Amino acid sequence: MAKKTLLNEKEIFIILNRLACQLIENHQDFSNTILIGIQPRGIFLANRLVKILTEDYHVKDIKLGKLDITFYRDDFRRREDPLSASTTDINFIVDHKDVVFIDDVLFSGRSVRAALTAIQAFGRPKNIELLVLIDRRFSRHLPIQPDYKGRQVDVIKDEQVKVEWKENDPKDKVCIVRPDVI
Repeated sequence: MAKKTLLNEKEIFIILNRLACQLIENHQDFSNTILIGIQPRGIFLANRLVKILTEDYHVKDIKLGKLDITFYRDDFRRREDPLSASTTDINFIVDHKDVVFIDDVLFSGRSVRAALTAIQAFGRPKNIELLVLIDRRFSRHLPIQPDYKGRQVDVIKDEQVKVEWKENDPKDKVCIVRPDVI
């Protein structure tokens, strides 16, 4: 597999701060806003954003939830290997709130569609927005677009965008992974 670095640690830091500022601009004190990290990988981004918002910008009382979409996916029963579910942790009602879904990569849009279905178990939001670190814009199967995006990337179908977080990997990095050419 060939691997090309798209974003390094410093560039990710800058993008995360820009995304945090955009959230503040649109949601101000977050009193009516709930951030929801889409499991499994969106929660790393959501946690980072909450840390920046609270420590650097002194936003208080941010509500953060984790949403598992495993059983809401349209390909759940079509896979040969069983999917393992993550934890959903939403201990508040989302009725009449502004919800911001957070995920690392927007690819086909199917994860977001599943999140839209899954969130209904927790109430009816006033508004739903989408924040992603990477937008693979020409890969969409569904008409879903992010409201906030860190970087827009055009890659061919066989290429993958891999986001590495220092919580799991040696350091923060976004790479494009290409299959070996024979």
